[in-house]
Amino acid sequence: MLRLDSWQSRLVFGAGLLLVGGFLLLPLAWMVLTSFKPEQELFVRMPLWLPQAPTLEHYAQMLARGDMALQLRNSLITALSGAVLTVALAVYAAYGFAKFRFRGRKPLMLLMLSAQMFPFAMLLISVYPMLQALGLLNTHLGLVLSYIILALPSGTYMLYSYFVNVPSEIIEAARADGAGELYILHRIVLPLAMPALVTVGLYAFMWAWNDLLFSLTLVTEPQLRTVGPGLMLGYLGEGRSDWGGAMAASIISSLPVVVGFAFLQRFFIQGLTAGAVKS
Repeated sequence: MLRLDSWQSRLVFGAGLLLVGGFLLLPLAWMVLTSFKPEQELFVRMPLWLPQAPTLEHYAQMLARGDMALQLRNSLITALSGAVLTVALAVYAAYGFAKFRFRGRKPLMLLMLSAQMFPFAMLLISVYPMLQALGLLNTHLGLVLSYIILALPSGTYMLYSYFVNVPSEIIEAARADGAGELYILHRIVLPLAMPALVTVGLYAFMWAWNDLLFSLTLVTEPQLRTVGPGLMLGYLGEGRSDWGGAMAASIISSLPVVVGFAFLQRFFIQGLTAGAVKS
């Protein structure tokens, strides 16, 4: 346990918190302030923190372009679909690994987790030809399947850590009463595992929402683009970059994740810490 008995230790601890907080929050503050700066204040030799003539011009131009709403909708469709399917598949896989004993259980789980050892760019080399063979390039379905492939191993392991700690006596008592395995999972285990389900869902959703590599490679049609490629291709270029517009669009595109996490952070923290201590 960390003890802060002396004023020196409290001073050091406070300075450390201030340093870490500044490291995390200063880029966000710069992004917000940049979105309110007019064009002439962005490209100067010595930029100032606070805008001298605050403006909503970048937000107005972003709304006038009309592509942000379409990209937000595409990201919402793919991220939500990927998160829901990842949770559904991870529930059955994790429950099977945690509560059933069968030959090859541990090697199979290690094989599944080994997918996280490789860089995502290397996995893309395998995913791309598979989706091409199935005719799923430039489709939301192909993008959702790629998100499931990437998030499922971690999601399964997080739920496995939670299901292992569910008392086996509850499950055995339900079996003795004649309950089937699906009934036990859906009516008894899943209500107890709600924090873990929210954690896996948020993890998969945030990963898909912030993705750039897969969405940029697997989807090239402008009307199907998600937020990541839309921001990069719409505001950043070789000759000239619209940094004010990019910052304004980044703030708007971050709102769904921020709002979702604000409402579900209690379940998220419980889900992350539940599997850390065995009962």
